[in-house]
Amino acid sequence: MKMIAAVIKPFKLDDVKKALADAGIHGMTVTEVKGFGRQKGHVELYRGTTYEVNFLPKIKIEVAVSDEKADEIIKIISESARTGEIGDGKIFIYNLGNVLRIRTGESGDGAI
Repeated sequence: MKMIAAVIKPFKLDDVKKALADAGIHGMTVTEVKGFGRQKGHVELYRGTTYEVNFLPKIKIEVAVSDEKADEIIKIISESARTGEIGDGKIFIYNLGNVLRIRTGESGDGAI
């Protein structure tokens, strides 16, 4: 099993969510996060004063999938989140030792 964590631009959330739903993924965790990568933030003007925005708003999506579906889901997220501009985000893939569904006690792939 894999945990796929993708950090994307906020306006791409609906595209990614729809693409994942079309692929049969109906469970995900979405978190509003802030961060920066190579773009290092930017400078904004507010009421005549400039200030530096070091952390940019992003969305983090986490999806647990079976090993067999991992490559397909990674491709779907990558394609639906891509704009071709700097700051499109990253996808992180973690191995999951086990998953437990609290309500039923199921574990492993059945709990996903």
